[in-house]
Amino acid sequence: MSAARFIVSGKVQGVWFRASTREQAIALGLRGHARNLADGTVEVLAVGEPAAIDALADWLGRGPPQARVDGLRRGQADGGSAPPGFLIG
Repeated sequence: MSAARFIVSGKVQGVWFRASTREQAIALGLRGHARNLADGTVEVLAVGEPAAIDALADWLGRGPPQARVDGLRRGQADGGSAPPGFLIG
């Protein structure tokens, strides 16, 4: 198991970004969360197989049709605190 933390910037709040991320993550067998941050970005924690996390990263770089992704930062994360399933916060 691997874990990664992503910060997605652009037009990513109010455009179904978190719900769409949850759908993608569940389809890839990942657990974690997607949540809005006060600065207008979205934080995503993904825990699972490295290839699945990479696939989610590719999707996060585009997002759903209503979104406009201007930036994507990826860092290491501790997956031990990730919830079962994939939550939206």
